[in-house]
This record gives sequence, C-alpha cells and structure tokens, in this order.
Amino acid sequence: MAAPPERRCWEREQARLKAGVVEQDTEEWQKDPNFTGLERVGGVDLSYIKGDGTSACASLVVLSYPALQVLYEDCRMVAVTAPYVAGFLAFREVPFLVEAVQRLQQEEPKLRPQVLLVDGNGLLHHRGFGVACHLGVLTDLPCIGVAKNLLQVDGLARDELHREQIRSLQKSGDTFPLTGTSGRVLGMVLRSYNNSSKPLYISVGHRVSLDTAVRLVRACCRYRVPEPIRQADIRSREYIRKQLCAPLEVRPARPESSKKEAELEDESDA
Repeated sequence: MAAPPERRCWEREQARLKAGVVEQDTEEWQKDPNFTGLERVGGVDLSYIKGDGTSACASLVVLSYPALQVLYEDCRMVAVTAPYVAGFLAFREVPFLVEAVQRLQQEEPKLRPQVLLVDGNGLLHHRGFGVACHLGVLTDLPCIGVAKNLLQVDGLARDELHREQIRSLQKSGDTFPLTGTSGRVLGMVLRSYNNSSKPLYISVGHRVSLDTAVRLVRACCRYRVPEPIRQADIRSREYIRKQLCAPLEVRPARPESSKKEAELEDESDA
C-alpha cells in the first residue's frame, strides 16, 4: 500500500490529467459506420513473470484494420517499481506503455496506431479516470478501455440482477449499459463472441464515444478478447518465456515515470 502522501500525490495527478479527457469522437473515421479511414489499431499489455510482481514484459502491437494482421510489435522487459494500489494501476504500468508508443513514433511513425485498445478500464473507475483514460491523455491517442471483470463502483455490483442481464446477452454484439446509482452510464457490457458467455466491459478512455468504442471492439473480436489486446498478451507472454531461457535483461522505468495512475487489475484471459 502506498504511503498516504504518495497516494494524495497520485490523486492530485489523476485530477489534473482527468481535465484533459475527451469523451466524444474526434476523428472522421469514427463517424463512419464502416470505420472508413481506419487502418491501424493498437493494443497494449503488461505481463508479469509468474511469482514476480516486479519483472514484467510491456507489449505494444499494431494491427491492420479490418484484416487484423500484425504490422508492428514491441516487447521489452521492464522493472516495475511503483506499488500496486487499487484505483491507481496506471502509476504502476502506464509509464512503460507511454515509452513504447514514443519508440514507435520515433522508429516507425507511419505505423502509429489511430486508436489504442487497453486491457483495463477508462471512465469506469473509482474517480472516473482509469488506465485507458490515463494512457489516452498522455499519448493524445483515442483509447478504449476493455476489461474482463466488472469494477464495482458507483453502486455497480456482481449481484443476481447483473448475472441475469449477462444471461440475456444471447449472441455476439448484444449489449446492456452500466448505469451507476449516480444515473451516469459508465460503460457498456458486450457479448463479443458467440462461443463465450463471459462478456467484456467497455468504457471510454479518450477521444472516443461509448457507441464507437463498443462498435470497434466488436469489430476487432475473432474470439472473446479483441485481437489487438489478445496479440499483445500472447506476444508478451511468449517474450517472457524466451527471456527465461536466457539472461534476463530488465529495463528500469525512468525516474520521472513513477507518477501516473491505476485501477483494479483484470485477470488475464486471452
């Protein structure tokens, strides 16, 4: 658990960055029903070495759209130094993902993704600023939060009503809104794949509307998890397996990278 002064610092940083979140579509391709003009979709993931909460592989992939073929991948071993605190996951993980986006911009600017899918939440968060919002604001890229478990905030709960609503999702593309006790729609529950009864929890990260986010996630799903996130997860785990058979090089975060965001972690499910 982070010391109280550190937590207060993180809360202030979240509040400052949250002011920059844009909850609407900002790109022309987002306004087209067929996403005409969208050519590159990114996915990010951090996979940890089993039994080691500090050594991880940060992965960024860029896929073509609509073919969903991998155009670019960047996997790096990193040393995670910030503690895990529920609600502040981004301060632990986002710095490495920002660095991956920056490397891509420097090395292959033509492959810069037009949108990023993030394994985690966006506006569906204790303070309305999850990891997808945090990464979006820092990179100025449209970002979508794609979580595999319900974050229980604003009265949302995994109760019998919620389970009944999930059972009502009969086919791929079926959805229902996540409306908090505040009356605000925080996200959407999506059945992304006919063969999986487990839904996804979609929320706005940055520079995208909820409707567009849901449509794009569904369009990117060959299985339950959208392909950009799935490929980032697969490749990061494979990179770890290869590294464990060789001397392990772990790259530390830059000193200034230790002040970012967080939320409850989702269990990995590719």
